[in-house]
Amino acid sequence: MNDLNSTAVALFIFNRPDLTARVFESIRAAKPRHLLVIADGPRRSHPEEERLCKEARAIASTPDWPCELVLNFSDENLGCKRRLSSGLDWVFQSFPEAIILEDDCVPSASFFRFCSELLDHYRNDTRIMHISGDNFQDGRKRGTSSYYFSKYPHTWGWATWKRAWAYYDVTMASWPAANRDNWLRSILDDPREADYWGGIFENLHAGQINTWDYQWVYACWRQGGLSILPNENLVTNIGAGPDATHLKEGHSTINLPAHELRDCRHPDSIAVDRDADRYTFENHIAGRVVPRHLQWLHRVKRMIADPILR
Repeated sequence: MNDLNSTAVALFIFNRPDLTARVFESIRAAKPRHLLVIADGPRRSHPEEERLCKEARAIASTPDWPCELVLNFSDENLGCKRRLSSGLDWVFQSFPEAIILEDDCVPSASFFRFCSELLDHYRNDTRIMHISGDNFQDGRKRGTSSYYFSKYPHTWGWATWKRAWAYYDVTMASWPAANRDNWLRSILDDPREADYWGGIFENLHAGQINTWDYQWVYACWRQGGLSILPNENLVTNIGAGPDATHLKEGHSTINLPAHELRDCRHPDSIAVDRDADRYTFENHIAGRVVPRHLQWLHRVKRMIADPILR
């Protein structure tokens, strides 16, 4: 695989200095030439966070290797949705491509080389919008190459280009029209999957979910963009727990071990692995308990689809 070369690494941090330290050590070993650190500010309702945020910022702002360090620290608390989306906008104002990590995503050494090589390999291929370090296939290999293609842009350690991020809209302004046109039913084979994601996108557009990443799924799907997923999991998410924003203990993809890829073997063709995507939906998406904030919407959709339930 290629060395990291000049690829920028963007690290998003908040109030967890212990986790930040573990992720920063992985970045330190990779020695990127450009390190961007984006931090959210403390919440006024949590007085202890001012100290924790300062500690996390101090850890992430002290590279001991030659690199360009660029900081984007917010004085106020923007929250997950605004901080991640605005931070990524800021990253791609200055760099044409970047590797992105959050403070609870610990990558293997080969994650950086994997992302860097594929950013270069697919730089001008507009079919590809996303490169991930995540594999949720529970040991199943998809083909004989180092990676496969998916419709799912997993974001626990990932990379993309400015050309792809240009389609991102945190407000999802085009969703009402897409929903009226039954767009999801036209791109997803499984009606259950269309209903599931329709519920999420509806709640996002209504401002009922404080996140940024589902909007990225929407942007990729609207463009027909493909994601690259490695055949070995390269990133361990260690962020579940009582202080986590979204993830709690017991999540099916938490604490998966991160492996190494010795080389990068490219597939002979570019096509979504439908079996892999079906496995992801059945075992790690639909297999989870429906979040409480979506339960009412799922009930309404079932009633509309089946008059017997009314």
